[in-house]
Amino acid sequence: MSSSPAALDTIAAISTPPGRGGIGIVRLTGPEALSIGAELVVLRGPLEHARARLAEVLDGSGSQAARIDEAVVTFFAAPNSYTAEDVVEIAAHGSPIVLNLLLRRALDLGARLAHPGEFTQRAFLSGRLDLTQAEAVRDLIEAQTLTQARQAASQMGGALSRRAAPAKQDLVELIALLEAGIDFAEDDVEVTPGEEIARRIEELKPALVALEASFARGRIIHDGLTLAIVGRPNAGKSSLFNRLVERDRAIVTATPGTTRDLVTERISLDGIPLELVDTAGLREGLEEAEQIGIARSREALADAALVLVVLDAMQPLNEEEHRLLAAVEGRPALVVLNKSDLAPAPAARPACANLIALPTSALTGEGIEALREKIVELATGGAAAEPGLLTNMRQHDAIVTALAALADAERANAARIPHEMILLDLYRGLWALDSLTGQTTPDDILNLIFSTFCIGK
Repeated sequence: MSSSPAALDTIAAISTPPGRGGIGIVRLTGPEALSIGAELVVLRGPLEHARARLAEVLDGSGSQAARIDEAVVTFFAAPNSYTAEDVVEIAAHGSPIVLNLLLRRALDLGARLAHPGEFTQRAFLSGRLDLTQAEAVRDLIEAQTLTQARQAASQMGGALSRRAAPAKQDLVELIALLEAGIDFAEDDVEVTPGEEIARRIEELKPALVALEASFARGRIIHDGLTLAIVGRPNAGKSSLFNRLVERDRAIVTATPGTTRDLVTERISLDGIPLELVDTAGLREGLEEAEQIGIARSREALADAALVLVVLDAMQPLNEEEHRLLAAVEGRPALVVLNKSDLAPAPAARPACANLIALPTSALTGEGIEALREKIVELATGGAAAEPGLLTNMRQHDAIVTALAALADAERANAARIPHEMILLDLYRGLWALDSLTGQTTPDDILNLIFSTFCIGK
């Protein structure tokens, strides 16, 4: 992409979260960032690229102005900055009064208040970031687990773009090959045979298919899942919930029906963000409060992406449990036989024809680690952790569109449709990949043609 237009105005914003803190930052970017930034404070030395300078923040101007804070000012000269424009960052103490004073002065001097995300938008428009890296900035800010932060940092480093780049390069080479055959036939450039086109398309697909499959894990790392723990009263649901949470979050007693309302807690299993929901025991409620709790349990069961059915290894299945097991068939669900430490060979008792029962003991911890592994396997569909995952629907749609375009080109080639029509499908696939890796210009295609073929020798 080309650099951002020179006509862009200078914007300013407080770049640290609202409230009080040790440090607060006011950031400016644009053609007047340096001149405005230098007027906001009293500098103890001239601003130089990538050098921090001490400065004083005054409560006004003129001889009556008094110092109210000390700040560190850093200047990044275009194009070697986050936005590829001049950028000035003023790091003062995190007092809302001081930060708002600096921001108001910047606006009075001609800066405009930045829109949400506008600094990163300018970085994208200037070519400093592609769309996947820009999305990763937001994802890193919103990360709630270490794995989410690592995934976002990987994307910010261009992991997804790098993973898609080889397939895109192969596609560009195929397009250049067909374009050369059409446009430069008089220069003895041969028309590409259909067998060669088919081979190249077939070689393109595996990398994109693997990338599309990465969405299964990338989506849940990004968004997380809800897991509902359901079962009869006193089967040990709350005890298992506490084991998975690794603290006494839910109240546990020997009295059936202790849990009357939903209890939720967020955890991370192998980097997968999970919201665990401990539910009221499913039975015919004896009083209004328990009936309401049971109704909410059924709602949680219906809404959850994953279900953990807890059975008491010491008790035969009752009618409610038979209905529950039938209801979760075909859904991502696990069955645990809790209190396995008290029952002989609990794993031998089938829970349901299509569901494997895992023996566990919330009391002793037996089987809990195996249960965690099964939950992760169920959540991810067995998809492995790897760099460059698709993490949102926009990215997934781009790969799906590229694969569909290649399939169309493959069919057109098999039907011996003219290369001009095949190119329409190939360009559609290229444009989809561009949304991940950055735009391919006509000059890119032409440069490849002329570097690959001896045209006009």
